[in-house]
Amino acid sequence: MAQGETIVSFQHVSMQFPGVLANHDVTLDIRKGEVFALVGENGAGKSTLMNILYGLNTPTSGKVFVKGEQIAHFSPSEAIARGVGMVHQHFMLVPSFTVAQNIVLSNEPRKLGIFYDFSKAMEDTENLVREYGLAVDPQARVEDISVGLQQRVEILKTLHRGADVLILDEPTAVLTPQETDELFTVIRRMVQEKQMTIIIITHKLYEVMAISDRVGVMRQGKLVGVAETRDVNERILAAMMVGKEVLLDALDRTEAVSEETAVEAQDLQALDNRGLPAVRGVSFTVRRGEILGIAGIEGNGQSELIEAVTGMRPLRGGTVRIMGQSIAGKTPGGIRALGLAHVPEDRLATGVCAPADVTDNLIVGKEKDRRFSWKRIHMKRRAIRAYAQEVFRRFDIRGAGVDTAVGSLSGGNMQKVVVAREFSFDTPVLIISQPTRGVDIGAMDFIHQQIMQKRNAGCAILLVSADLDELLRLSDRLLTIYEGRITGEFRPEHVDKREISFYMTGGRKEEQA
Repeated sequence: MAQGETIVSFQHVSMQFPGVLANHDVTLDIRKGEVFALVGENGAGKSTLMNILYGLNTPTSGKVFVKGEQIAHFSPSEAIARGVGMVHQHFMLVPSFTVAQNIVLSNEPRKLGIFYDFSKAMEDTENLVREYGLAVDPQARVEDISVGLQQRVEILKTLHRGADVLILDEPTAVLTPQETDELFTVIRRMVQEKQMTIIIITHKLYEVMAISDRVGVMRQGKLVGVAETRDVNERILAAMMVGKEVLLDALDRTEAVSEETAVEAQDLQALDNRGLPAVRGVSFTVRRGEILGIAGIEGNGQSELIEAVTGMRPLRGGTVRIMGQSIAGKTPGGIRALGLAHVPEDRLATGVCAPADVTDNLIVGKEKDRRFSWKRIHMKRRAIRAYAQEVFRRFDIRGAGVDTAVGSLSGGNMQKVVVAREFSFDTPVLIISQPTRGVDIGAMDFIHQQIMQKRNAGCAILLVSADLDELLRLSDRLLTIYEGRITGEFRPEHVDKREISFYMTGGRKEEQA
């Protein structure tokens, strides 16, 4: 098959789930040897379409062709056999295994057809590393390497299975700018030297412009347009995504910072799940009307820090005060009662109850409010439903309705449920982790505006995000964290992403040349 010929073809593909038409009559051709970006709002159907290609979903109607042959039976094993691989946003690696063991998993080399061949596994991995320039130590355990390196392992695992069509789902969500640049270099090498086809699902429009050859835009399950990337810009793509022009307007930032301290941490220490030090003597304050951002590569203690402040993880040492009161000995509920709301980073694990419907998820924490219960005994279901419907509309949560199980929503719409619930509490302190992870540009701007309104109203906000652009846009002050220690403090207007990345990887001001 020559470069530029159609390698994947969707013909009038539709995918119907109960109450939701996820894909509607999609016809799309993807060429051999190109980087194709697929963008769209949350719930637009882009992940569903790629899950069909990878065999995780069977379309309700339509045909899919790979290398000119129609797919008759949809399964990941069938996709892999046809040379289609997918690297999911949430990695599927065995932490206790080495890099090499993960890469050959399910396709292990054997001696005499019986015994696991460790040396061959190592040799195969080293050959892949050299061939594709994805540097990683084959003998390292996955649990001991960075998230960026884990992503390389996932890609190598897919390449080891013979993939020449590679789907990357939000590939830069957990990467630093340098790691993103390195990934893009590898992608270009794969396309130019190996004539591979790379399909990227992303929300980051500037990355679409930086790496893709063509881009497809989906809206409400339909493919609304495909364009050569050189013929469009971020503004055009955003307008295609939402059906109208979308601008990231300047945020209305008032001079709201006061001298009143709302959150104070002194010499905070906490352990990770393995019992090892994760937060090592961190101290900071957050004042009323201020957003303090924390920037760090995932796995450097920011998750444990937030869990310690919110009572989800015990303190190993140090003190934390919320509105002047110590959190020592208090449960998460007791800490919330001091005046704290919390958007957790893992929406599935701690943000929502997936089997419950949207209504029940939105009312959590308000069950005893007089509006919704009689003498804290009898629930006022009509008032609860009306409240849920109003919040559902205001935060543009997309699904079949407030009776829909949250677990059936897209990741971005699950996130909107969490944000909507926590922002509706009138608390003086708001702790936010990854507020717009997996959220499209329109919803991202809306959430940013909501965060700034809270800040301008005098709320103290502690913000953790893997998106440096988000931190630089929102924060009044910014801390960098590496291996559980604060490495720098900045004013966003006085620093850029490159400099921030230096401190996120262990540099300190006195070390910088």
